[in-house]
Amino acid sequence: MMPEYNFLAIAVAALVPMILGALYYGPIFGKAWAASQGKTMKELEPNNMALTYGLALLVAFILAFSIKTNIELTHKDVNDAGELFFGSFHTFKHGALHGAMAGLMGVIPVVVSLSLFHKMSGKNILLNVVFWLLAMAIMGGILDAWV
Repeated sequence: MMPEYNFLAIAVAALVPMILGALYYGPIFGKAWAASQGKTMKELEPNNMALTYGLALLVAFILAFSIKTNIELTHKDVNDAGELFFGSFHTFKHGALHGAMAGLMGVIPVVVSLSLFHKMSGKNILLNVVFWLLAMAIMGGILDAWV
């Protein structure tokens, strides 16, 4: 038995990094983020916008799918009849916790390690870590609340 997936919820959750990123790396922290790399916002624009955003959306979909799988498989159980069932709490708060923990234990170590080898500044690493914690918490919240 596999958990049931709401692919519309997964698709909406996959939009979170795009929408949050447009705000976070734009008007909120865009100048600080660019400065932390010693570049201008113009220099950080993708060469191929469609390819860059298309692939970013694809990997965000994969990430959303994995967060949903993690939530459901963490809360699997067996009923009195011996049947496997999946039963999360299905609240935004609970899903946000799962998303944040997945970020903290899975994505953040990769971001930090990659950033260290790319010789990014501490400020740049902090900005990226906070972004991904927020994005994954919101994604997890959407995925657990939207059954």
